[in-house]
Amino acid sequence: MKIISTVALQPAHRAAITSAAPSVDLADRQCRTVEEVSEFVSGGCDVLLTFRVPNDIATRARGLKWIQLLSAGADHVLGGPLKGSAIPITTASGIHATPIAEYTLASMLAYAHRIHLAIRAQLRREWLRSGAFMASVDEIRGQTIGVIGYGSIGRETARLAAAFGMTVLALKRNPAERVDPGWSPAGLGDPEGRIPARFFGPDEREGILRDSDYVSVTLPLTDHTRKFIGEREIAAMKLGAYLVNIGRGEVIDERAMAAALTAQKIGGAGLDVFEHEPLEASSPLWNLENVILTPHISGANRGYMDKACQLFADNLRRFAGNRPLLNLVDPSLGY
Repeated sequence: MKIISTVALQPAHRAAITSAAPSVDLADRQCRTVEEVSEFVSGGCDVLLTFRVPNDIATRARGLKWIQLLSAGADHVLGGPLKGSAIPITTASGIHATPIAEYTLASMLAYAHRIHLAIRAQLRREWLRSGAFMASVDEIRGQTIGVIGYGSIGRETARLAAAFGMTVLALKRNPAERVDPGWSPAGLGDPEGRIPARFFGPDEREGILRDSDYVSVTLPLTDHTRKFIGEREIAAMKLGAYLVNIGRGEVIDERAMAAALTAQKIGGAGLDVFEHEPLEASSPLWNLENVILTPHISGANRGYMDKACQLFADNLRRFAGNRPLLNLVDPSLGY
């Protein structure tokens, strides 16, 4: 079996992969563009471990039987190079659960304790200790968080939020299916779906938004989730609610959200993803004091490839044994 990784592997990563398939022919190289990927796979392979997939992958990589993506989302390949392809695709869903859930709680805590305003005051050398400022500081304990998209990230967000004393509500495509079938390290998340006080379906999104003090959006981008939260849904949110989006920018109507934030119809937002990236310099989101903004980095962490190779090794054993793969993408659903 020949495996190609378009990410340079460390010795520990190679060891994890070869322990799962001792007779494997493993080649790795850092490929920063789809053109580099296309050239690297031109000799063919059985399995591809990659972030990027060139448009000619089906003909370029002869004998390709499986693609393991290093991203949690598959929207960037399903609509392009692999549209209509029968090649199985699995995602890296689950490896981002810890860093992104921690990022989400950090964003919420920063907003509740007004740290984002204190940092701005620090840059102005302003001693921000007025009574009005201190009276605006809040606690997240006792508050309600609505998790929109109850996958691996949403479940770990729920676990951490519950530990902070928050009530958890959750929205998922099929509320009756509580168990998480995806890959997850032991001790993380909510595998059995027991944490939420209530589950909501997609048609009940105004209800979960109306009941939540904090909203975490962890939805993948599909035909069904594009503009999932629009003007009507934003209008249903509580006046002081705080919205965190770490899924995909196109899931929220960015113009409607910016208008609501500017008018302070919702309290604030922590945004790591946007409709267009990099975010345009003309976007009003840059200058809003009630927005905490980062450049699509919520999943970044030093151990990224360690967890990715652990997942890949687990799936490689399944692949070699003709067993069902974890995180297998359903093209009809888009994830």
